[in-house]
Amino acid sequence: MDIKTIAVTYHRKFNLGDYESLELGCSLWAQIDPEEDADGVTQFLYQQAKASVKEAARPVIQESLHQMNKVRMQRQSTKAQTETELDNF
Repeated sequence: MDIKTIAVTYHRKFNLGDYESLELGCSLWAQIDPEEDADGVTQFLYQQAKASVKEAARPVIQESLHQMNKVRMQRQSTKAQTETELDNF
């Protein structure tokens, strides 16, 4: 059996917190000659698709972490302020 085309699809779902998620995917195809290593091409395509998904997700995840940290700091500030007000009562 001659393999002429190889297709690889990689999907990943990232949890962003607060009931939000991001799902990204990448599909890659390659035409190969009969003498080429089909397994090697498949592994190469898989690694390329995986790297592409990670790179696309990086800015969204960083922004999400920044927003989550901002909310966390705001909550801590509010809690500390409430405790101070109770102490001064």
